Amino acid sequence: MKDGIGRREAALRIGQAALATAAIGVGTFGFLGRRTAVAAAPEPKDFRVAGEAARAAAARGADPSANVRRAVAALGGMERFVRRGEAVLIKPNVGWDRLPEQAADTDPQVVAELVRLCRGAGAGRVIVADVSCNDPGRSFARSGILAAAQAAGAEVLDGRKLEMVPAGLSGAASGMEVIAPILAVDRVINVPVAKHHSLSRVTLGMKNWFGVLGRGRNRLHQEIDQSIAELAALFRPTLTVVDATRVLLANGPQGGSLDDVKLVQAVCAGTDPVLCDAWGATQLGVDPKALRFLAEAERRGLGKADPALVRELGKA
Repeated sequence: MKDGIGRREAALRIGQAALATAAIGVGTFGFLGRRTAVAAAPEPKDFRVAGEAARAAAARGADPSANVRRAVAALGGMERFVRRGEAVLIKPNVGWDRLPEQAADTDPQVVAELVRLCRGAGAGRVIVADVSCNDPGRSFARSGILAAAQAAGAEVLDGRKLEMVPAGLSGAASGMEVIAPILAVDRVINVPVAKHHSLSRVTLGMKNWFGVLGRGRNRLHQEIDQSIAELAALFRPTLTVVDATRVLLANGPQGGSLDDVKLVQAVCAGTDPVLCDAWGATQLGVDPKALRFLAEAERRGLGKADPALVRELGKA
């Protein structure tokens, strides 16, 4: 088998990249009226808790909030990861102007429960933020995340309210800006929804970092698997919490049709982002070994892409 790709596959990738770029182009809504701070460009810091082993636990049941509580408790509880007075950024996927039933955005109950757990652990400030591809106001409101997160005690920042700042990013993201809170908080919890993606086959935790980047992030779709692994090396979260309450099996990342949605009713929380993504892929019926970005992330030493290592807690 020859190295490289054939003309047909190259043409397909170019076409897919063009579609993805067009979709992300709609995300200019999220940058309208934004403020850019003129300052030095610090590198994103490592938000992991020192000494924590790489592990993950998954819980299943009809109540998404209970699934979050059980999965986090299996890791030792939120108090193990969030200290009193710390500022926490919760980064869901709120890319699209969709209802929760359409599974294009993170389930609002999952986000709200994480806010409550952080507050219960003594966090001084909890921020929920993302840069949407569709209109940010509509995306946060229609997804249910705005109301749920605010009711739980979070400060919600969509793309209209987020300040973008220069950051010392390397690789494909070199020279790009990031949302200001990710350079200022103490802890970061990455909360993707498990869904299909037209280019990377699936979008999970590591792909979710696209939502902290400013203008120009569409260019990362040209070599998407490499870009996903590079972002995973730059942004090292305290926890990854994969929402598989409902999963989008086709026509992602936007979705739209309920025929593409499967009710799984599961949540996985872990300190190993690669492991969490491998688990998420299996909820979509995708073999983690078939995903190039997982292989690249594992090669970089970012985690283990073996879902058998996830502790399954079963149904409540």
